[in-house]
Amino acid sequence: MLATACAFLLFAQSALPERRPSLTGSIEKPFRLESKLLSARDIFVYLPPQYATEPKRRFPVLYMHDGQNVFDGATSFIPNQEWKADEAAEALIKAKLIEPLIIVAVPNAGTERANEYLPTSGILNGQKMGGKADVYGRMLLEELKPKIDKQYRTKPNDSGLAGSSFGGVITLYLGLKHPDAFGKLGVFSPSLFWDNQYLLKQVQALPGKLPLKIWLDMGGAESGSPGQDTMIVGMARKMDEALQSKGWSEGRDLAYYEEGYAPHNEVSWARRFPAMLMFLFPARRG
Repeated sequence: MLATACAFLLFAQSALPERRPSLTGSIEKPFRLESKLLSARDIFVYLPPQYATEPKRRFPVLYMHDGQNVFDGATSFIPNQEWKADEAAEALIKAKLIEPLIIVAVPNAGTERANEYLPTSGILNGQKMGGKADVYGRMLLEELKPKIDKQYRTKPNDSGLAGSSFGGVITLYLGLKHPDAFGKLGVFSPSLFWDNQYLLKQVQALPGKLPLKIWLDMGGAESGSPGQDTMIVGMARKMDEALQSKGWSEGRDLAYYEEGYAPHNEVSWARRFPAMLMFLFPARRG
């Protein structure tokens, strides 16, 4: 019996995919953020090719949640499933389709992920979670962003946020609350169901449009259940309609995209990431 169990464990381990490093371009691990507000975490920074060749130039910054999944299959939660943000940025910058930008990847805190990304407390699958989004926002604004702006040649007033799932929730939540700090939002497959569609109510309560440029998307097979997926897409459409009712205009400062049959994973978000970059950070003409 013991021999059988050991053989099964060896087979299971051998069946796991080998993690493969997949970094492209110039990516630094400049420091470990020793936060006074939340747990410490390593920060990863992608620098565009022009950072080295144009020493006086300053660059916009995109801060991304779930940072271990952003650049490298060797660090991603699911082995070798990552956003390929570095590959997309390199290709689009070289093709002069987007403005050169810095991408800052902020890893999540593991078991604290939901607590940090969700603005209100609630119960999901029998577990209480959420409620620390404002503290996480303070960590970004008071601890991380000042360090990045001091250490790199950034445009401090040209920053954005991007994330998926609960990371999409925190992206939209912080953008609505701090539009002066984060003016560009990449909201991928957001968990809009949270707290009885809390975010939708926040948008509906706005007195008018905020100075935000927003990319919002959703896959057609996020849950794998046709009925559930129809409901999920319906929530995203309601959010799109609510934003338009407040003054956002599709094609100008709002993009809404549905990818049919796309599941809820990094492979899907990697496919849509280049389009988000082109919408939020288009190349400057002339």
